[in-house]
Parts: sequence; C-alpha cells; structure tokens
Amino acid sequence: MLKSKFIDRICIIIMAVALVVTVVFMNGEFVGITPASSAPGYETRLFDQTRVHTIDILIDDWDAFLDTASEEKYSACTLVVDGEKFSNVAIRAKGNNSRRLTEKYGHDRYSLKVEFDHYTYGSYYGLDKFSLDSSFQDNSYMKTWITFDMMEHMGVPTPLCSYAWVRVNEKDWGLFLAIEEPEEAFVKRSFGIDHGQLYKPDYKSLNDENADVHLRYTDEDFDSYDNIFRNAKFDITDSDKQRVINALKILSTGDNLETAINVDEVLRYFTVQVFVVNMDSYLGRTGHNYFLYEENGVLSILPWDYNLAFATYSLGMPDPINDSTLYVNYPINTPASGEIMKNRPLFHNLMKNNKYYAQYHKYFDELIEGYFESGYFEEFIDDTLEMISPYAKKDSTAFCSYEDFLLGAETIKQFCLLRAESVRGQLNGNIPSTIAAQAKDQSGFVDASSVWLPDMGEIADLKD
Repeated sequence: MLKSKFIDRICIIIMAVALVVTVVFMNGEFVGITPASSAPGYETRLFDQTRVHTIDILIDDWDAFLDTASEEKYSACTLVVDGEKFSNVAIRAKGNNSRRLTEKYGHDRYSLKVEFDHYTYGSYYGLDKFSLDSSFQDNSYMKTWITFDMMEHMGVPTPLCSYAWVRVNEKDWGLFLAIEEPEEAFVKRSFGIDHGQLYKPDYKSLNDENADVHLRYTDEDFDSYDNIFRNAKFDITDSDKQRVINALKILSTGDNLETAINVDEVLRYFTVQVFVVNMDSYLGRTGHNYFLYEENGVLSILPWDYNLAFATYSLGMPDPINDSTLYVNYPINTPASGEIMKNRPLFHNLMKNNKYYAQYHKYFDELIEGYFESGYFEEFIDDTLEMISPYAKKDSTAFCSYEDFLLGAETIKQFCLLRAESVRGQLNGNIPSTIAAQAKDQSGFVDASSVWLPDMGEIADLKD
C-alpha cells in the first residue's frame, strides 16, 4: 500500500511538471522562448507591414520623462501593442543630433528605445528590443521604410519595421516607425541560434582618426579597436576580438578577401547604400551608422539609420549643397572623394578586385531592373501613402504639416525614379560613373532640377 501511494505521488508530480512545461512552451514567446523551427511570433504581429499598428504607452509621469529625455535614462511603463498589455517595459529617448535638436527647438517628439527585458526576462513574442522612430528630418516618413525594403529586396539581413500610431496615457502622440533593434532577437532571426557577434562601431569624437570605425587595420592591440569592441552587443572574449582584428588585417591586404569578408552580402549592401546617397554613413565623412556582424572570422555589414539619406545630409550644414541633379547622378563607382575612399577598405579594396567590381555592377542592374523598372517601387510607394496618409493627417506632433508630408512623399518618389534612371545610364556607359569623369562631362546627366531636396525634410522645419 505504501509503495502504491508513493508511486501515485510520483505520477502526480510528473503530471504537474509536464503541465507546467506545456504551458510554458505554449506561451513561450512571451518569455523569450522561440521555437527553433519557426519564425519568431513578433515578425507577423508588430511587424506586419500591411497595416498601421497601435502602441499605447502608459507611464506615471510623462512630463518628467520628457524633462529628463536628454539623460537617456530608462523609465518603466506599461506597453499596449495592438491591444495586448505588457507590464514593466523600459523606455528611453534615443538619438544624438536628432535628440539634441528636438530639444533645442522646443519639441518633445523624441524617438524612443523600448526594451522588454530591461527589468525582467520578458519579451514581446520573442522580441527583446525595438525603437520608435520619430521621422526626424523626414517629412515623407519613408526614408528608412524605403531603404530597408530595398535592402531586403537585395537579400541583406535587415531589421524589421512597420508603422505605428502611438498614444501616451490615452492621448495621441503621433505616427512613428517601429524598428526591430539589432540585438539578440534580430541575430537569432537572421543568423540562427548559434549566431556570431554583433557590433555597432561608433566614434567618441568625429575629430579623432577613428580608423577602427572605418574598419582599417592598424596593429594587434585590442585598445586600437575600442570604438568597435566597447560597442559590442553581447559579451565578448579576447578570442572574439582577435577574430575581428584578423579579418581587418586580411581586408587591409586586399587578398583572399572571401576568407574574412562576406563578399556577396557586402556588395549587396553597398548597392543599396550607394543608391540612396547616404553621406552620414560608412561611405561618408562620419564613417559610422552601420552594424558589423562577425561569425567564424568573417565580417558582414548591416544597415542602420537613414533619416539623412537621399542626399539630405548636408542640408543642416552652414553651407549646404542643395544640388538635386548632382545627387541624382551621384557616381556609383566612386561615391565619395578619393581621401575618404582610400580610408574605407570595406568598399575600396573590394572595388579594386575586377571580379567583385563586376559583381557590384551586376547587383546594381538587378536592383534597377527588379525594383524600379518593374514598377514595383511606384506601387510600393503608392500603397504606403494610402496606408499612412490618414495618420499623417492627424499627427499633431509631426515636424511638418500634412501638405508638407504629401510633398515630401512625392519628392522622395521622384528622387528615386530619377536616381534609377541615372544609375541605368551609368551602367550602360552613357553617364560617367566616377567623380573625376563627371567633373569633365555632365552632358548626359539626368535633369533633376524639378526636385527640391529640402522638401524631404530639413532642420529648418523644426523652427516653424
């Protein structure tokens, strides 16, 4: 009898444990468990791109949060995503110049970082972190939306994004772009459970040499690559650091690049990067705004931050270059000055290889034919405009009027169509594709005088 009772108790305990395990795995995405054989749940929920989502932020003292936004400290809130409530979620303001200038000109429409696992081990159907982009200097609300779509079209691992109507304490706050932050959930989705390391190289001061941000090999000292390693997204070891340095050393030689660089992915990335004329990037003076992924000693570059793309980077400078025809025809073979190019080995050393140079042109041909000449782009823009227009119209915190939004959307559409026409001409040899050759001959340029670049958004909009 005692033996029977003992066995009964064991069976009850086993059944109870099995029930708990079953419940956990049935609801595992809420606590960050994602089935290895399926896409993460957040991909088809928050990042369903066919509709505008709703995000409600419930926070005790929103005014205090705004008053301390410049400190970029996290505050706890309850987040309601498409009607589903998530407690103890962390939010903070994000951005460098965008955050500073938003505050300077008396606005409170900050971009936000949202973390589900900052205070707890929770997640949103497997998603640990995302951002809400305010469309700073983007009257079209579409700069990142378009660029990410082009990156995905070209097969580049790209953060997911979707539009969201945001409310704070039951009051409308505006139309934002929700973007998957490149952290744990992103790399698992993009590269699998046994993923590599992720970095976001960035400088402390633009006046420094910042060779590491530019992915230049200098020596074997770990400290020489602090701008990479201190911005690692996960815990890293000396072995991780050494693999990055070894890859950069191979890159510096220009030989056997496929042993250290994911050449195919990098060329696809640069095809889009050059098309959108983003000068606040690896190919610009700053040399940053990208993620670096390393796996088994091989480096890839991943897209990030496009609010100043489409030739709008210079508009906030003292002497802005506002020449739409110049930028629409911007050369695809030398998309920066010689001084910058020779210090950007991830592009320059690949372009010196005839095989990779030809492959780069092949990908440009695929982009122009499949994305633009097919009619896909125009339909994509028109569908996006139809989807977000009602929200842009009632967006009381927007940096521009509804009329300016419509103008911005039409401007970015025309810029891209003219840019595609010019790139096709450069590929066919009808338009020079280097800075030096264009300085001598602009007779074949595509006329873009009808495009006014500031209509896509500029700092002056903040002063209104």
